[in-house]
Amino acid sequence: MAGSHRRTAQYLLPLQHPGTTPGSYDIYPAHPLPEGEICTGFTTLAAELMKHRVVLLDGYIGVFFKDIKKQLIRLFEEQNISSSWIDIYEAMLPETEISNLTAPFLGGDDPLFGTRTTLALSDFFDARKLTAINNDDLAAITVVYGCGASLCGLKGFTVYADLPKNELQFRARAGAVSNLGRQNPVDPKAMYKQFYFVDWVVLNRHKQSLLPSVDIVIDAQRPDEITWIKGTHLRKAIKSLSKNVFRVRPWFEPGTWGGDWMLRNIDGLNREVPNYAWSFELIVPENGLLLSHNNSLLEVSFDTLMFLEAEAVLGDAYQEFGTDFPIRFDFLDTFSGGNLSVQCHPHKEYTKKHFNENFTQEETYYILDAAEDATVYLGFQEDINPEAFELALSESYQENRELDIEKYVKKLPASKHDLFLIPPGTVHASGKNNMVLEISSTPYIFTFKMYDWVRPDLDGKPRPLNIKRAMENLCFDRRGAKVEQELVCRPALIREDKAHSLFHLKTHPDHLYDVHRIHLKSTVVIPTEGKFMVFSLVEGSRVSLTSHNGITMHFNYAETFVVPAAAGFITLVNEGGGTAILVKAFVK
Repeated sequence: MAGSHRRTAQYLLPLQHPGTTPGSYDIYPAHPLPEGEICTGFTTLAAELMKHRVVLLDGYIGVFFKDIKKQLIRLFEEQNISSSWIDIYEAMLPETEISNLTAPFLGGDDPLFGTRTTLALSDFFDARKLTAINNDDLAAITVVYGCGASLCGLKGFTVYADLPKNELQFRARAGAVSNLGRQNPVDPKAMYKQFYFVDWVVLNRHKQSLLPSVDIVIDAQRPDEITWIKGTHLRKAIKSLSKNVFRVRPWFEPGTWGGDWMLRNIDGLNREVPNYAWSFELIVPENGLLLSHNNSLLEVSFDTLMFLEAEAVLGDAYQEFGTDFPIRFDFLDTFSGGNLSVQCHPHKEYTKKHFNENFTQEETYYILDAAEDATVYLGFQEDINPEAFELALSESYQENRELDIEKYVKKLPASKHDLFLIPPGTVHASGKNNMVLEISSTPYIFTFKMYDWVRPDLDGKPRPLNIKRAMENLCFDRRGAKVEQELVCRPALIREDKAHSLFHLKTHPDHLYDVHRIHLKSTVVIPTEGKFMVFSLVEGSRVSLTSHNGITMHFNYAETFVVPAAAGFITLVNEGGGTAILVKAFVK
């Protein structure tokens, strides 16, 4: 299986943390278990399952359930334990019926966008077949396995096999997995569309229903060497994270415009790539949380935290956002790379109407680093004519011809620590030679590209443009002098003492979040006051953070971390030379 089940240059999560140099960015940020242990391997799992007559082996899309079955049968047989295995897939509706069921949410021939489904996982199954499932009296153990196994009528010991979203995508690119209810894989981009708008939605709801009582959770990303944890110990670990501080596991992707800043500044990444364009620092629908015990690593999806402890994490924002974490941080690396596509994002009402998303992309570009010639494209020229702009975009696309985009869109110089405001409907793009810390509300796929510099994607094919959707959302009044006045942030000092300075980096009225910047010379105590906070260390080598519960963690340059509302207050200490600078985002 190794080498054939995933298509990526990214390393598989190691079984044990390889260690990092203090002050260096850690690509495997792990949180020690407060209680219990992380168990390793199928042998320990089999020993636990042998204690039970009925096992419900549920889990996420993309898990290799048949490989798990093969391993466990071998171990059961070594102990002369007979087992009967029932594939829950046999109780699913026929594939044609599932296709008809999901079609209204997949956007027809739109290559990118569908509508967030209203279906439940149970809708994919034949209810009569589910209730007909019985344990085998002739076998010592009956195992019902597959996505939705716990929907059957049996009561049993519940095991959940989880899989990180990045690994699911790597498996999809290799043709090793398929969508929910499908026999065969299709094009990876088509699979991703169904993952996002259908499969993840129904499976996340199902996972949420299981987490309060699940008996065991497996990290199934390493096909030959699983790690697992008892549900009671997982829930205690998650509760601890919700009251202290945490950092998600980031993951990294090349792209057609990608650069080399991350290659030069982040240790532990595979260098055998053309570039790195993105780091998913905190794009929580696709991030995981790492737990550790005796240096062994286990990953669970970020939504595990939200499904179990959302109110503790979000505080005052819980009433509005529920289990949706509303802020994201990510990196866009164009150092020695190229320009991003000229693009915009939809307004909230448009996003709800067309995609059934509750909120939209309200972005800012924080310039973490920049070369002397770095620029951003932001807002329109004073004399913009919408009809002429649309015609020029369409002709460029149809004729595969370069466009003098600066005739229509303003190009501004970008310097380290600048903040550019990109509320919905704003035309924008990062230029070459930036390292952008993108701060945004959480949605992340609703980008309407208008011009992509007449270049192919890494697969050699042109990336889809969405000129019509963009024109339906663009704010043409963001032009001329208003761009510098309204979309370029001017930091304002809030307070200053010997230990630190606090600046307000005011966002646009259409942003749901605000931004502060802390210049930390020594130590500062920050109360949460009922709000969660997202931080990034944007200058300096290292800081420590101690929660009021006494948990201390260390964070290095360019790392992103979250302080839940329930943390109460935190103490930040600058552990490097000079002044450390942190940006902090929080819901208004």
